[in-house]
Amino acid sequence: MITGGRRLNGTIAISGMKNAALPILFACALNRETCVLENVPYVSDVLTTLSILEEMGISVEWRSSTTVAVNAAGFRPCTSPDNLVSKIRASSYLMGVELGVCGRTHIAYPGGCKIGAARPLNYHTSGFEAMGAEMDPPNGHGFSGYAPDGLHEGKITFDAPSVGATVNIILAAVLTPGVTTIINAAREPHIVALGNFLNMCGAKVTGAGTSEIHIEGVSALHGCTYPIIPDMIEAGTYMAAVAGTGGCITLTGVIPKHLESVTSKLRDMGVDVEEDEDSITVSSEGQLKAVQITTAPYPGFPTDMQPQFGVLLAVANGAGIIQEKVWEQRFAYLDELARMGASVPYNSFTAFTPGNQKLYASSVTATDLRGGAAMVIAALIAEGTTEIKNIHYIDRGYDNLIGKLREVGACIVREEVFLESTPLQAGSSS
Repeated sequence: MITGGRRLNGTIAISGMKNAALPILFACALNRETCVLENVPYVSDVLTTLSILEEMGISVEWRSSTTVAVNAAGFRPCTSPDNLVSKIRASSYLMGVELGVCGRTHIAYPGGCKIGAARPLNYHTSGFEAMGAEMDPPNGHGFSGYAPDGLHEGKITFDAPSVGATVNIILAAVLTPGVTTIINAAREPHIVALGNFLNMCGAKVTGAGTSEIHIEGVSALHGCTYPIIPDMIEAGTYMAAVAGTGGCITLTGVIPKHLESVTSKLRDMGVDVEEDEDSITVSSEGQLKAVQITTAPYPGFPTDMQPQFGVLLAVANGAGIIQEKVWEQRFAYLDELARMGASVPYNSFTAFTPGNQKLYASSVTATDLRGGAAMVIAALIAEGTTEIKNIHYIDRGYDNLIGKLREVGACIVREEVFLESTPLQAGSSS
């Protein structure tokens, strides 16, 4: 429940990046020694991942609220629990890990947000096949594959950059003899983070962060201590929130370079953004100019920030356009925004924001993780008190969102809702 119309002022500490923590946690399964990960975000996707690893014989120990020690000496490949795998998209990384460790894989169909059309794993499976795996056709039960003679080095060229497929091929190649090359690899900061983590464990990954990555296989990895990089999407979400409400927020523990595309668009919209070495201060009067946004793989404008900016463009002065070039039909949140008074026409890839619209409190639903964040921003801007349902989506990727927003002046509370006498628990898939 959010009562809008309040300016946001103060400081928010940014947590570790979910999208970096998940592949690194699964990468720990390649290692028989202990890896200590710092700055781990306490979000439901991370908790689900840790539960999957524990079910597969891996030791997990929380040493503080943000530090986790993982030891995979007891790792049992191909034993992942279907009910947990089906909750998160990142469980697909088990395929690369299992093929790399024992030359076979079997997982249930991964879950995750439903953002429009199906999110296939064909880049993943074709990459494994280029390394010698025989992948069964995907079916309703999941994915299976077997490399009769073990994996071998390969040269994999993606038609388009894919974060998930890039991660999976890296994981499969780390313990595979020879040098595996990925052409047209994803360049996101979390790919760099994965490469850095693996190298600290003794792997030989070069080129992470460029479009061509080389992985020279090693016989074994060793333990290390590694900090998870700050979450640029969490930071961008709070930047968008203060842009819409007005006020001044300083975000600490960030890497400003990761946010250059977001910062550039906010400045174009009339928002003042000042960067320091590891902080960003955003000041806004809440009066925004319309712009055109086109999503693209990093370093372009992130698709994971498109819904948050969709809200800003709905209330901005003048007409704007959003072109979604990464995920088809990622505009379900606009139907919820319409409940708050904003009419934004859209088709599969494009939304036309007429602007100059006023938002009013309503009862809305989080359609997915970033769509839920968009509804939070809309509620902070709107007049009256808005109810947001299905907040388990938001729990997947935002660490202590309610506490952080309260600290900067938002009026926001979480209420437990009972349906048929069963409480909706945080992070559930109901």
